[in-house]
Amino acid sequence: MPTVSVKRDLLFEALGQKYTDEEFDELCFEFGLELDEITSEKEILSREQGDEKAEGASDVVLYKIDVPANRYDLLCLEGLVRGLQVFKEKLEAPRYKRVSPADGGEPQRLVITEETASVRPHAVAAVLRNITFTQERYESFIELQEKLHQNICRKRTLVAIGTHDLDTISGPFTYTAKPPGDIRFKPLNQSKEYTAAELISHYKTDSHLRHYLHIIENEPLYPIIYDNNGIVLSMPPVINAKNYSMLLNMRNGFCVCLQAKITLDMIVTMFSEYCDEPFTVEEAEVVYPDGRLCVYPELAYRTETLSGDFINKRVGINESAESIAQLLTRMCLRSEVSGEGDLIQVEIPPTRADVIHACDIMEDAAIAYGFNNIIRSTPRTYTVANQLPLNKLTELLRQDLTAAGFTEALTFALCSQEDIADKLRKNIVETRAVHISNPKTAEFQVVRTCLLPGLLKTLAANRKMPLPLKLFEISDVVLKDETKDVGARNNRRLCAVYYNKSPGFEVIHGLLDRVMQLLDVKPGRNQGYHIQAAEDSTFFPGRCAEIFSCGKSIGHLGVLHPDVISRSELTMPCSAIDMDIEPFL
Repeated sequence: MPTVSVKRDLLFEALGQKYTDEEFDELCFEFGLELDEITSEKEILSREQGDEKAEGASDVVLYKIDVPANRYDLLCLEGLVRGLQVFKEKLEAPRYKRVSPADGGEPQRLVITEETASVRPHAVAAVLRNITFTQERYESFIELQEKLHQNICRKRTLVAIGTHDLDTISGPFTYTAKPPGDIRFKPLNQSKEYTAAELISHYKTDSHLRHYLHIIENEPLYPIIYDNNGIVLSMPPVINAKNYSMLLNMRNGFCVCLQAKITLDMIVTMFSEYCDEPFTVEEAEVVYPDGRLCVYPELAYRTETLSGDFINKRVGINESAESIAQLLTRMCLRSEVSGEGDLIQVEIPPTRADVIHACDIMEDAAIAYGFNNIIRSTPRTYTVANQLPLNKLTELLRQDLTAAGFTEALTFALCSQEDIADKLRKNIVETRAVHISNPKTAEFQVVRTCLLPGLLKTLAANRKMPLPLKLFEISDVVLKDETKDVGARNNRRLCAVYYNKSPGFEVIHGLLDRVMQLLDVKPGRNQGYHIQAAEDSTFFPGRCAEIFSCGKSIGHLGVLHPDVISRSELTMPCSAIDMDIEPFL
């Protein structure tokens, strides 16, 4: 959950009322939030960097409030205060309006060129006209941008936000993409000009911006925004240009968001209250490469209809439709009874992008009613929980394998292609592995198709421990299966390894006999189990057997091939068993 830090005194001033810490904690709980911590900048620095670094830091009390991840409208002081005031019925939810330029002129225009198709093809824009910032408001604006970047914008990979002083630039504006060597400008907080390629190198060591370089670093074209005079405004999603970004004394702000309408709506609705005409946002036009002209921000309201009975049954209360409408209105969802039975018309404002289903409205009604006020009742239907048979079998086998002297390991479900193919002397195509489309690291490229690679890695990490090493794991692997609706299926398997100066095939064979004894499967070719010689590239030739149960192959056991052992960074012989346990359910 995102955490919003607000100055206590500033918060109480905006709320028009002072609270004790306990009272405000209770208010947050009633509103569905949590007061996580009461601290100060000095206390935070002292805790994280020591008392010396904390000298001279502010003693102003800070409230750290945990906000639900989908409530983007509560990520700043303005939205938090507005939501609490409406909840306490001290304020009506404002009505947000998109307006044309007051002077009757043409709206600001952003033209998107076709070159952006390969990087970020969408952009939206709006104007905050005649806005007044104080230092606190300015800091809140910057913090909201950063919170949105980390939250809905997914660390700028989906959306990048830029705000510019409209009085220092002139439209129409152009959003295009160019080779990094052709882009040159003076970035924010720098004293000289850089090319885009030089900027990427320069910010490699920047503690903040280096996390966003990978988004465009390997692209042949970088996104760039110019004004009508060819002045660079920003190179999203990395940095704005110096002298043209928003300032404390800015009166007219030009907001540009690449890729997202929700983000733009959230920015302008939160801070339009500081405009000379509160809660109004001046429109801007965006021209796409195909000639389409769209006007933003949308600030769209929509209406949902649901019955009071639906909410009463789901929440477990018994309220009239009028009472439920009042509860929803307290949550910034203007509601009224439609006059047709108990149907309620609920208006969803542009600030509530989290409301996408009737269940979301029902949840807000429950919050406004108060979870502590819902009377506990005994469910009409009784059910008895029971462990899944597969998990029960797994737990029983784990206990007995441990009693047999083997140590259980728990390894990663993801691994590299090399782990399940090259190291086991197999072809990756034949493994039926499910591949990760965008792996973060080479260590996690595929979902494992057998448990052996994880156990071999565990042996390699513990090879200095006293011998013998006896490990096992019972867990799921994932195999491609075209007959399944998702194209793959889970398969519960048992794998064990014995690592010593001698291969210990008899130990692994004895373990198989013990497992079958526990499963009450007798030796035999038809209704029992048996093993027969087999060839498998992972095992040493002539030292591998295939396991059969009731005439069906369920796995292999044997002495691992020397190449498998050396590729796993091991130096001694190792025997292993790998078998499917699902047939024994």
